[in-house]
Amino acid sequence: MKNILNKYIPFLLAFSITVIITLFTSCDNNDDDVSGSGGAPVITQIRNYEASPNDTLVDKIVPGQWIVVHGKNLKKATEISFNGSSAQFDAGLFSDNTAVLQVPWSVPLNNLDPDIVNTIQYVTISGTTTFKFNVVGPPATIYGNSMTSATMAGDSIYIYGANLYLIEKLTLAGTDVSSFTTVDDGSSIGFTLPAIDAPMPWAGELVLASGIYQFDVLIVPEIFAVSNANPSGGDLVRVYGKNLNDVSSFSFGGANITDFTEEPDGYYVEFIAPDRWSYSSGPVTIVNSYGTASTVYGINTQNGDKVGLLANFEWGDYFGYHWWGDISLAFGPVADFNGSMGTNNSMYIYFNTPILAGGESKYAPLGNSNTGNKWIPVANLSDPVENWGLQFEISVANPWNGGTLYIRTEFAGDTFVARYEPWKIPGSNKTLAYKTDGWQTVTIPLSQFKSKDVTLGDGNPVDSLNKLLGATGASSYNMTLKNFASSSTATGFYAAIDNIRVVKIKE
Repeated sequence: MKNILNKYIPFLLAFSITVIITLFTSCDNNDDDVSGSGGAPVITQIRNYEASPNDTLVDKIVPGQWIVVHGKNLKKATEISFNGSSAQFDAGLFSDNTAVLQVPWSVPLNNLDPDIVNTIQYVTISGTTTFKFNVVGPPATIYGNSMTSATMAGDSIYIYGANLYLIEKLTLAGTDVSSFTTVDDGSSIGFTLPAIDAPMPWAGELVLASGIYQFDVLIVPEIFAVSNANPSGGDLVRVYGKNLNDVSSFSFGGANITDFTEEPDGYYVEFIAPDRWSYSSGPVTIVNSYGTASTVYGINTQNGDKVGLLANFEWGDYFGYHWWGDISLAFGPVADFNGSMGTNNSMYIYFNTPILAGGESKYAPLGNSNTGNKWIPVANLSDPVENWGLQFEISVANPWNGGTLYIRTEFAGDTFVARYEPWKIPGSNKTLAYKTDGWQTVTIPLSQFKSKDVTLGDGNPVDSLNKLLGATGASSYNMTLKNFASSSTATGFYAAIDNIRVVKIKE
């Protein structure tokens, strides 16, 4: 009996090994069938990337959202795109059945090929699948519109905002706007104004994939700038803005202006300034049938208003000139700098700089140690940067083309500087020589103080007043005229500057 058993042992071992190998092979094949790792990808559902119980099934996704894609054969992905925009992903977060990734922030939503709208395309080394899914924009914001008091039915109108994506319907005062156009970045909607027989304000409604938004359409006056905030008597002054017509009341500081001329489209109101000693400092206010517009800052600050004053170049605590550098002090009026839009009979500084070679600069040390160079009260240092601006009067006597006048605080140094380049044509590489007809006011929002990208002041805006001025709101400062180009400037720079101050420009 023992011999018989011994004879069958080799056969039993061989049979057992064969069975075990067959079983393992069968298990491998079953796993392949479950995961599908050898075939094209399949997407079955999308879930929110959160710990349970918040890992819910979702029916729409927004740019920037983290999600988990469920399906088969997902591990070896080579590209994943949302509405045609490729997503970045970490393959270490993928298995055959799940893929964790973030929806791109730059998912296009407007003006798309219908074949890629609301689609996720998933590509692996084994194939491609397209999954239909709702991709919606983040919540929208409506800023305003292009309407003016001169707008009529049939005119082209724009509504401005952010995230104006996937628009389903637009109505104004209950009237449907049947046709409209959008831009890729979601910043505006264009349409032809229909005939609307209703008094303003009009109630508007936008139906978007991200929600329903109500807004009012009201033509209100707006003031953008004052040509000269410190005029002398007899100067021609313009208040620039929007809807500045049908004016019923107009005050310029403490002066009531009754004799003025309106530009037909409401872009400015002009008048002859009264004697500067006949009225006090204060805001500019315009009232018409549509509403009221006022400046946050006051004008006629030249008559002893020292709030925010950095330099007036007059004898006293706010003199602000250090008697050296590449600038000069005018002790009285220079005829070259006066014109119909502004005269100045006081003291001021001026540049008389010839053509600048590539990289050349001229330095203007300013500031006033007697006043502590107080730009902004400490209590306001937490304000948004864009709420404050640097303001001064300038007269450019000869055409100016090339060379940047940049301003820096000693606290920020070259980390953040503001550039003044009125000869540049916005949105192009072209230039146009700049000249003023006398004295005009320049307002530079402090948000225009920017970091360095390629050259000083061409990078990101400063995001905190403390970074510009420190913890006290006080800092000395200077101006530099510099040619950032490698070639010479087209012209020199013959210009005067007065009344440098910091004002609140926005509430």
